[in-house]
Amino acid sequence: MSSSARPLVLVVDDEQDVADTYALHLAADYETRVVYGGEAALEAMDEDVDAVLLDRRMPDLHGDEVLARLRERGYDCPVIMTTAVDPDLNILEMDFDDFLAKPIDRETLRSTLAQHLELATAGDPRLEEFFGIVSKLTVLQERHTQEELVESEEFRRLRDRAEELADELRDSVSDFETIVATYRDIDRGG
Repeated sequence: MSSSARPLVLVVDDEQDVADTYALHLAADYETRVVYGGEAALEAMDEDVDAVLLDRRMPDLHGDEVLARLRERGYDCPVIMTTAVDPDLNILEMDFDDFLAKPIDRETLRSTLAQHLELATAGDPRLEEFFGIVSKLTVLQERHTQEELVESEEFRRLRDRAEELADELRDSVSDFETIVATYRDIDRGG
């Protein structure tokens, strides 16, 4: 956790202008640490980082590999994948917290980070799990046909898990429906 009063966000993108723009968008509410590639992200990551904005397609080290290594090292802070490429069904097995398609505007960046940082401190890990799953399902439903999705056993399994978690959370989180509505208002499609 960041020692600063403001959360620290590690911004990772191989396009320097994109990374720097994200940092500018976040400057009012967040401290940022900006790096321009996957290897640099692994070097810059430490316990002070509260969240990561992680580009998926980078030439030196793919964002998928960076994500896997961060999780292997025990970092469980929110990781928001960013990409200009349509996602494949392989994202279903990835351990990220949200998925945003580029271009990403200032408000989307800020509201996405705010929600995930709030969830991370909410004390109920089921909320984080639920919204991580919902993010994947939402992005895939926007870009794939229903026939493609129902053929995926992993998609069906995650859809069922999201429904199970939603039922549990409705019973234990008083403002669950409001949280869900606010979460769904984020434009993940770019």
